[in-house]
Amino acid sequence: MRALVVYESMFGNTRAIAHAVAKGLERWIATDVTEVGAAPTSIDEKIAMLIVGGPTHAFGLSRESTRRDAASRTTSVLVSSSDGVREWLGTVVCTRDGVPAAAFDTRLNKPWLPGSAARAAHKRLRRQGYRMLTSPESFLVADTAGPLVDGELDRAEAWGEQLGAAWAREARTTTGRRWR
Repeated sequence: MRALVVYESMFGNTRAIAHAVAKGLERWIATDVTEVGAAPTSIDEKIAMLIVGGPTHAFGLSRESTRRDAASRTTSVLVSSSDGVREWLGTVVCTRDGVPAAAFDTRLNKPWLPGSAARAAHKRLRRQGYRMLTSPESFLVADTAGPLVDGELDRAEAWGEQLGAAWAREARTTTGRRWR
């Protein structure tokens, strides 16, 4: 059994957070990290936990139009260049109910800005039958293209470790052993 972290990232900040989350999870469960364009279309019995993350665009999950806008703000190649988390969540199939899950996002470090891609993903996952391990989590960037605010990678790793610990407590309760 493995954890799967699926991310969408325009400029690399959300990708960095996804890898930090995975580093924390690895203390509890073997973990794979994949960009949303390469993510599986089915969550089967091999996946014990699903973590989904993306950038906050226009107060929520990105859309084709907001991804085009992000692309126009840089001359660099985007990390995620096709469908995003919104589209993936609309097509992915889970073969069983109650798979533990969590959602995160990256967002501007401006507390007055409303909306969250993590909250939107959290709601979609819950409606699809996933069992949410925790509230959605946001990690902060200094500007649209980044960089991440100091300390966010450490915070993401700690959050991943907390998710792994919560999953392990649950796994021990239901199976009497630690999965690896």
